[in-house]
Amino acid sequence: MKKLFSIALLVCLSGYTVSAQELYMPRNIKAAYAKGTRAMNGKPGPNYWQNHGKYNMDIQVDAEAKVVSGKEEILYSNNSSDTLKNLAIRFVNNLHKPTSPRSGAVSEDFLSTGLDIKAFWIDGQKYKVDSKNWGTVGNVALKKPLLPKSKMTVKIEWDYPLSKESGREGQIDPNSFFVAYSYPRISVYDDYNGWDRIPHTDRAEFYNDFNDYEFTIKAPKNYVVYATGDFLNPDEVLQPEISARLKKSYNGDEVIHIATEQEMKDGKVTQQKDWNTWKFAVNHITDVTFALSNHYVWDGASVIVDKKTNRRASAQAAYNPTTGKDFINSVKYNLNALDWFSNNWPGIPYPYVKTIAFQGFADMEYPMMVNDSQFGDPVFAQLVQDHEVAHTYFPFYMGINETRYAYMDEGWATTFEYLIGIAEHGKQAADDFYRKFRVNNYINDKSAEEDQPVISMSDQVSGAGYGNNSYGKASLSYLALKDMLGDDLFKKALHTYMSNWNGKHPIPWDYFNSMNAGSGQNLNWFFQNWFFTNNYLDLAISKVTTAKGKSTVTVKNVGGFAIPFDMIVTYTDGKTETIHKSPAVWKANLKELNILLSTAKKVKSVTLDNGIYVDATPKDNVWEAK
Repeated sequence: MKKLFSIALLVCLSGYTVSAQELYMPRNIKAAYAKGTRAMNGKPGPNYWQNHGKYNMDIQVDAEAKVVSGKEEILYSNNSSDTLKNLAIRFVNNLHKPTSPRSGAVSEDFLSTGLDIKAFWIDGQKYKVDSKNWGTVGNVALKKPLLPKSKMTVKIEWDYPLSKESGREGQIDPNSFFVAYSYPRISVYDDYNGWDRIPHTDRAEFYNDFNDYEFTIKAPKNYVVYATGDFLNPDEVLQPEISARLKKSYNGDEVIHIATEQEMKDGKVTQQKDWNTWKFAVNHITDVTFALSNHYVWDGASVIVDKKTNRRASAQAAYNPTTGKDFINSVKYNLNALDWFSNNWPGIPYPYVKTIAFQGFADMEYPMMVNDSQFGDPVFAQLVQDHEVAHTYFPFYMGINETRYAYMDEGWATTFEYLIGIAEHGKQAADDFYRKFRVNNYINDKSAEEDQPVISMSDQVSGAGYGNNSYGKASLSYLALKDMLGDDLFKKALHTYMSNWNGKHPIPWDYFNSMNAGSGQNLNWFFQNWFFTNNYLDLAISKVTTAKGKSTVTVKNVGGFAIPFDMIVTYTDGKTETIHKSPAVWKANLKELNILLSTAKKVKSVTLDNGIYVDATPKDNVWEAK
């Protein structure tokens, strides 16, 4: 297998043969390719596997005591070739425990006692499990190892308090709760790292298996429950008029007020039992979450997301009618986002039955739900919601390991946020926002943290380095590749990657190899440049020389990233010419580029315009004749 990773490697991808540049691989990633769980053609290898759980859960929310309790049964399939002697149990909500790692200080209201496991069984055998000292990942030693290609049934009874101060979950107000990371789950066991035991901090996000879920949420009277998945029993928990409106909203573009403020106050929304049990189900998804409130208003409509089948997806919003002014148009924003993402970028029909925007504080995505803040700025609110809905594709449709490779999802959501922003508000406004929020802080900070290679594991870079590697720098690389390949070929390559890894767990090298295969090109030089170096954004005009009546502009790539740029040439006759250069011009020489002008006219000035690739030293982007 040594030949597989040599610099002289010959790779056959989609019918073409290239001499491929070697990209650095950690030893565990090399081992996965050697074992055949991943393949150099970008596809899962012939020996690829991933484990799977079937979760059946009954969850109850005590709105007075602010406690969530549950009973769950997990049919867990070990599809690997390994014998498992332990189970890693992940409970992200334990980040509220005082002893859990976090990226910064928190108030007392954020802290809680965390998960309390009341009972734990495996295949009918009771285990003594003390969760008192667990962090966000606990361990259970198996009395009987789980053999390859075999299954076990895990049953857990548990409870935990909702933190008074919500982060990504917890109490939004005394009677509204966003309940994410809401159940203990079996952590991911994968082909390149084994058990995922990286502690979950308040910065880290998702890495979960694709599981099947059936679950109930038992909530007090007058509390409406919003959750991931198909809502199975609206007629059992909603009053007839409310249920009818909800169903009507599934089939039309017009925004319907499913439940108004007055109806919530008058008890005319839910069935008037002391407790209502809400039922949901969804298969092959990485997580489920839910929220509830006894005073939020509820809006809904739907949009066709697949024009071939006329399949619709529901867009809903739940918000405080007094404080949630941004959310009045939330459903309209989501209708637009679902339609645009489905038909433009990434150009894959929205894969789920619905999306729900719930007013909270986190600006955080979950499968089929977002927990967004009230900003008081409609344009910014729409952009944030666009960003969170874009996450549907990365990390949920694709199963990204965000803890290690956050740039594989945040970078794409930032890219789609920018592209839909152009459609919604025009290119100038989108460019201005992108520069202000995604690039300026990065390029104006000259510290070592900002120039960490993007490929660096996301849980091992600093706060500033994490943010810019994950969002801005990664997004710039995707947009630079789009510029270089052109929209049609870039979309073909992107769809190759998404087709290869939808419903699975891609890693960066799967992205690199899939894009190579989908484009029919060896792009490793580009990936080496953007992901594996300490480069930054900085071009400079070195000189302008004239020979045989024609001028040559020499551009130095001081920062090193292969970026697109416009060169604006002003001639002495007052006319200007804009010359666009894609990142491809840097393939032969990443240090310097000579651009021969096609005219013999005398040059008065030359300016480089990097657009959203904000230059670290803009003063040397201008040359004027003396």
